[in-house]
Amino acid sequence: MDNLLSRIQIRPGVRSGKPCIKGTRLTVGDVLEYLGSGMTEDQVIEHFSELSHQDILACLQWAAQREQVTDVVAL
Repeated sequence: MDNLLSRIQIRPGVRSGKPCIKGTRLTVGDVLEYLGSGMTEDQVIEHFSELSHQDILACLQWAAQREQVTDVVAL
């Protein structure tokens, strides 16, 4: 399996610098929202034909890694 995170890129002039699936304007957040709203992976891919199973996995991996980063703020 290739490095899934290489499918995600951040370009300052595209979608306000949010992480997007390479070659698209779809953000990781967009894909996660669709999945979180109840759409299946197949439905997301059907709706956005430029996406692949590996792209969906890359979004999930990106989110999982972000979840591991914790900033502690003292109040």
